[in-house]
Amino acid sequence: MKIVSLIKALGLSAALVTGLAYAQLRVEVSGVGSTQIPIAIASFADEGLMPQQITAIIKDDLTRSGYFRLIDVGTVITETSPVNFDSWKSRGAEALVVGSVQKLSDGRFDVRYKLLDTIKSSTLSGFALAAPPANTRLTAHRIADDIYEKLIGVRGAFSTRIAYVTKAGNEFRLEVADADGDGTQVALRSNEPIISPAWSPDGTKVAYVSFEAKKPVIYVQNLITRERTVIANYKGSNSAPAWSPDGSKLALALSRDGLTQIYLVNANGTGLQRLTQTSGIDTEPQFSADGQYIYFLSDRSGGPQIYRMSANGGDAKRVTFGGSYNITPRISPDGKTLAYISRRDGKFQLYSLDLASGQEQRLSDTVKDESPSFSPNGRYIMYATESGRRGSLAVVSVDGRVKQKLTVQAGDIREPTWGPFMK
Repeated sequence: MKIVSLIKALGLSAALVTGLAYAQLRVEVSGVGSTQIPIAIASFADEGLMPQQITAIIKDDLTRSGYFRLIDVGTVITETSPVNFDSWKSRGAEALVVGSVQKLSDGRFDVRYKLLDTIKSSTLSGFALAAPPANTRLTAHRIADDIYEKLIGVRGAFSTRIAYVTKAGNEFRLEVADADGDGTQVALRSNEPIISPAWSPDGTKVAYVSFEAKKPVIYVQNLITRERTVIANYKGSNSAPAWSPDGSKLALALSRDGLTQIYLVNANGTGLQRLTQTSGIDTEPQFSADGQYIYFLSDRSGGPQIYRMSANGGDAKRVTFGGSYNITPRISPDGKTLAYISRRDGKFQLYSLDLASGQEQRLSDTVKDESPSFSPNGRYIMYATESGRRGSLAVVSVDGRVKQKLTVQAGDIREPTWGPFMK
């Protein structure tokens, strides 16, 4: 397979659909989790003092997850109010969320929250946060994260961020937003394509490929200082950056020596090391969660398939065998599941592979999927797809039951990547 056709198949083409209305993402949810927990969320006392009602944000987060069924409360209950647990049990609620808001003298808000177990008539969790007005949404997301973790047993990811590329006319934008699509910020604007964004493990930087130099060049941008560093600007193609779990290195795909191969470089661009030495095309590297392995795409078997090798290079082992065309590997945070795009019957769709059992599962019902990315808690996968000739983002739970679609009113969205947990 020629490198041009492989790169095109990976979504690295400069030709993207035009037109974007600059707006927040709209989320549509379908499907539910294997079990839904009935939960009542009371309005927090005096939450109207804050720029937004935090209980509405908490409800949206939990509903979007697919694992909760909200029970209408219709009243305000503070964290110090007496609770009739039997009454809530009779209404079918297994958990109750209560709280209050107070404005502090320095302009911040004291947000107090408590999660109650109505079955055991006990307190499951609770805390207080002093939040500036600008952190209203973040505060609500953190409360939703705590509820999710205490009731599901897995850390919530509502307070994390996502990055993606949009196109408006001749302008490409690398944008960063909350996991629910709100709070959009532009990290980079360019008249040339931007592709392959990848979060650093600490969530402060994004690596990406920009064509602003009329060729693909890999940059790392600090999202706080806006400082940019050129990581790879070699002859030929510089593509597909992926961070090591400790943030010290990046795996890259470079064609500087001929056919595209996998290389390793320090996070500042120094110490380039070639890892693969094949007569085929090797690209799309991804580190395993423990940093011991690199998964990558290669056509060494005659068609694009996913392989695994030591992070130091050496012999590679083929991983995917279902279908003749499997690309864009992504590894779950626990290292147990591989997500990828597979072309079968002319459809490009999202699949997952249990690495221990070899069991495959198709997770999407769309036909032009690309760029999967796991949530940091491993419960969801975000990917790009196409609907009505426009790019949009979609999220699916790893069991395939819960589906979300993220769109803007008019426009094209591609290349999603889900950021890490923030400390």
